[in-house]
Amino acid sequence: MKNALKLLLISVLLVAGPALNAQELKFGHINSSRLLGVMPEREAAQLQLQREERSLINELENLQVEYQNKLQNYIESQDTLTNVVRQLRESELREMQNRIQEFQANAQEDLQQRQMELIQPIFEKIEKAIAEVARERGYIYVFDIDGNSILYFSEQSEDVLPYVREKLGI
Repeated sequence: MKNALKLLLISVLLVAGPALNAQELKFGHINSSRLLGVMPEREAAQLQLQREERSLINELENLQVEYQNKLQNYIESQDTLTNVVRQLRESELREMQNRIQEFQANAQEDLQQRQMELIQPIFEKIEKAIAEVARERGYIYVFDIDGNSILYFSEQSEDVLPYVREKLGI
């Protein structure tokens, strides 16, 4: 019984083997950075991010001017201040320094988060278009050659960038 099963399996493989080899395996590649660079949504996202960054920079500059004014005022009057008032002003200055440092850290984190929020829908649109092109053109893999993870790709690998651009209407 086992021999008959083995014989049947070998027969199936012998018959199906050439059919499996005859199937063409298609590979594609794309440079996602080049595609992202021509996406109209990317420029709008960049402009939005720049506006938000400018707003945060303005607020930081205002805080720094306020700190400098208080520091200058303290320096000019420190000889005439009582110990209690001097300690109070020094404490206020330290608190302002801490607030400025905290603001800088939070602003940078917020900008990074906002950049991801603005770019994510664009990446999703790109990924969807690549997947559609891959299905339509019969690719089994599409590699992103932008990063350092692809060390070699053959001339038989087709650049899908033109098809994806067409799919996206750009």
